[in-house]
Amino acid sequence: MVPISVLDLSPIAEGSDAGQSLRNSADLARHAERLGYKRFWMAEHHSMPGIASAATAVALAYVGSQTSKIRIGAGGIMLPNHSPLVIAEQFGTLESLFPGRVDLGLGRAPGTDQAAAYAMRRNLTSDANQFPDDVVELARYFRGENGRVRAIPGEGLSIPLWILGSSLFGAQLAAMLGLPFAFASHFAPQMMLEACKVYRERFEPSDQLAAPYVMLGFNAIVADSDEEAELLATSIQQAFVALRTGNPGKLQPPKAGYLDSLPLEARAALRATLSASAIGNPHTAGRQLQEFIHRTNPDELIVTSQVYDHGARLRSYELFIDIASNPLSAQANIG
Repeated sequence: MVPISVLDLSPIAEGSDAGQSLRNSADLARHAERLGYKRFWMAEHHSMPGIASAATAVALAYVGSQTSKIRIGAGGIMLPNHSPLVIAEQFGTLESLFPGRVDLGLGRAPGTDQAAAYAMRRNLTSDANQFPDDVVELARYFRGENGRVRAIPGEGLSIPLWILGSSLFGAQLAAMLGLPFAFASHFAPQMMLEACKVYRERFEPSDQLAAPYVMLGFNAIVADSDEEAELLATSIQQAFVALRTGNPGKLQPPKAGYLDSLPLEARAALRATLSASAIGNPHTAGRQLQEFIHRTNPDELIVTSQVYDHGARLRSYELFIDIASNPLSAQANIG
């Protein structure tokens, strides 16, 4: 079985608020822990009305306090938004509170628009081009190699670093540094296969990692029937259309016939964006999952399920881990 993890954006549903979304995230983490998921990651986004995980380290501290063994981490921290020292201290604090359970995934995108990026940094001189140097500086804080400036907590702690990306840049950097690589195929699958190939071919072993390790993002919306799953999926479809048209908002309730209401070009773009997905009943989703694994050969999958109703989201993760754990059974029941 390919290890399966959870990527949670702590979605704020229409009619709800950030507090309820974060409580739902903790509930999902407990649920994922019981079901046997490997990790529970949260992502940094800013100025987004539908995402509650902006203060990612704070949210992870809450999730960690509500769980006991599942790994927790960032998928990821957008390092250009922060000084490496602050991130070393934040994740050093998390590792001190939850020893042996913390991962730190790093991305070079701002996770927001230019106005919000300016509001966080007050200048735009620290940009994504500095990302490789920032990653190296961050790693040195954990090793205690930055001279008089020390990350306390953080120094001397073993916190696995990951490089996140949706292009060849992240693949090349992860390979050069000998770090595991997480590709954002759940929303940007276009360069997935090429990036994985480049990463695996160019990987240089490091103290952290002896061989390349690829984790792929994957959407999973699984329900008791194809019709129900396809209806639930209209919430994430609405979210992507809203984001692409510059109108991000709260996660909307399912809308029957939504996909058919879109222009042909928009439907094609949406299908391409969400091509790394399993949407359907366990038989349908099981087939889609196995086809994806066969095509991409990941070392791990990290699954996001952007579902409006929290109960249906829990159910989706429950059904998904079952088909992932029993692929032969799922295949036998197909057809």
